[in-house]
Amino acid sequence: MSAKRQAPSARHRAPVRAASKVKSLVGVVRAVRKAQAAGRRVVFTNGCFDLLHRGHIRYLEQARALGDALVVAINSDGSVRALKGPCRPIVPADQRAEVLAALAAVDLVVIFEELDPARVIRSVRPDVLVKGGDWPIHRIVGADFVLSGGGSVRSLPYVDGASTSSLIARIEAQAANRR
Repeated sequence: MSAKRQAPSARHRAPVRAASKVKSLVGVVRAVRKAQAAGRRVVFTNGCFDLLHRGHIRYLEQARALGDALVVAINSDGSVRALKGPCRPIVPADQRAEVLAALAAVDLVVIFEELDPARVIRSVRPDVLVKGGDWPIHRIVGADFVLSGGGSVRSLPYVDGASTSSLIARIEAQAANRR
């Protein structure tokens, strides 16, 4: 047996660490440009993703199926508080980002500070912009920009009964019943 170490086969390579898929906006833009130059179709979505549930999973898998790479932009803790109230987020942004990045459907994650992702969308310039079915296309932030550049915009089916707000309400109700 040779003393030299052989490169691991594709089956035995170490998995991509989730944290390495969480990037700054500059890092995401660099990776997206490289992917697009190679002819890959980049899909973009955004949200709070406070408590990950099956609605999120189905949505992200469907979004990823629309292209070759999925970029997920998540609201910072401050923007989640401004949008959802003082008791949110439940999970801090860096942890939400790493959990999302661990999903096979997600290629890159970026955290943004603003209340909406317009600046991020304009920087990333995705080929496809996606939101959940509770967002009609005419209300999706960045839709006009993506469409004007020749991209497409999709509103994916909403999974009834699968929302972070309903999950939090159930947890609170159960906690109240135990008192």
